Amino acid sequence: MALDTDSLTPPKLSLSDTEIDWSRLDKTRFHVIGAVLFTVQQGLIHPTAVVKTRMQVVDSRFSNMPGILVFKHILRHDGIPGIFRGFGTSAIGSLPGRVLALTSLEMSKDLILKYTQGWNMPETTRIGLANGVAGLFSSLISSLYFVPLDVICQRLMVQGLPGATFYTDPFDVARKVIKAEGFRGLYRGFGLTALTNSPATALWWGAYGAAQRIIWRSRGYRDDSDKKPSHVEMVAVQATAGMVAGACSSVITTPIDTVKTRLQVMDDYGAARPSVLKTTKTLLKEDGWWGFYRGFGPRFLNMSLYGTTMIVTYELISMSTFVLTHFGYWQSRT
Repeated sequence: MALDTDSLTPPKLSLSDTEIDWSRLDKTRFHVIGAVLFTVQQGLIHPTAVVKTRMQVVDSRFSNMPGILVFKHILRHDGIPGIFRGFGTSAIGSLPGRVLALTSLEMSKDLILKYTQGWNMPETTRIGLANGVAGLFSSLISSLYFVPLDVICQRLMVQGLPGATFYTDPFDVARKVIKAEGFRGLYRGFGLTALTNSPATALWWGAYGAAQRIIWRSRGYRDDSDKKPSHVEMVAVQATAGMVAGACSSVITTPIDTVKTRLQVMDDYGAARPSVLKTTKTLLKEDGWWGFYRGFGPRFLNMSLYGTTMIVTYELISMSTFVLTHFGYWQSRT
């Protein structure tokens, strides 16, 4: 029996279908596929996070070195395991948090899109607003989970540096931090994270949603048009919008990220508990205002790659579960 190859080709999507409705997704497929793809994506960019973190917390001898030299230094002294310090903890620990973040993002975006339907505003603005508010809400919720994970992973990343505490494993990090400061020690930098990441995430998702819409329209696509983008074209447009959003975000958020990282990792502040003010003064004393952009190169690369790979992965998950569920793709193969 001949196989009908046309039945194996997913149908082209209209422009309106590039905005995936949470209610139309297969949640199980969404989270299972997402766990695999996001872990791969996280592994690809983890070395840039290690380089960035080390540049932000060590003395000026390293912070003023180009990121590529810091990368080579880590490879030379610690080998491949050195550039993947904390990856296992981050990858496994992120799985529940990612489910929380993606679920809250999609549900809130869906609610906002339904609430604003019929409003007298351009569609690009409405999409950008929905993405922005959903990103804000998702960031606030997921910060409750991710801040302690960040504290643990970043302390593992700086293992071996002068003044860094030695830890045997992530559980040892948690035990020592809780013993020294109590449970709130795991939430170092939470206020700074909530005050900065939430608006930054809102800006990121808002910019991504608006940029994607603008690119589609600049290429002649409209909701009421018969012209439909191919899947390759769709991924290319989404990757471009994600890269631009990630790059812009790194420029705005690097100074605060530097303070947050040092606050979460460094312990040599004397008897008093570390604070944002004390961390900021120490950074200014060491490097002046330029110190706030320690690790900017690796962070810029990290955020750009993250923006591209994350949004393509996210959209592919959304689109594939939507197509598989509602177009009967698998059924057409039998």
